[in-house]
Amino acid sequence: MRLAPDDCWSRLRSAEHGALCTLGTRDTIDAVPVCYAVVSGRIVTPVDRIKPKTTTDLGRLRNLDRNGTATLLCDEWNGSDWSQLWWVRARLARRTSGDDTEDSFNAYERALRKKYVQYRDTEFVELVVFDVVSLIGWAAAQAEDTPPVS
Repeated sequence: MRLAPDDCWSRLRSAEHGALCTLGTRDTIDAVPVCYAVVSGRIVTPVDRIKPKTTTDLGRLRNLDRNGTATLLCDEWNGSDWSQLWWVRARLARRTSGDDTEDSFNAYERALRKKYVQYRDTEFVELVVFDVVSLIGWAAAQAEDTPPVS
């Protein structure tokens, strides 16, 4: 069943993580799991030093430098109860560093620290901020308090 926009936003906010898909070299889709937060209708995902990596010059950043569009896919999978299945796909456009104020960046950092305990006492290398261009979602069963979408 197709999800209403408000339900898509709600599920996007509550999901613990998602897969960020960017366009790689040779027109391949590069998908990586990411932490993210929703702030004022925007998606923010950090580059951090907490998780092991050989560099903070990540492929997804290079991909976004070439093409600023991306997709974030979040889902819930319950192998024993398929009535709980759902997914939300957000089509994204990367914001440039001059698009946001210092207050906005402070709000992005606060949201990430509130959502992920691992970020409470760390500095971010970079915050990648996206505008949500479109949202679509599906669920196997409708939430009890959500009216059907026509």
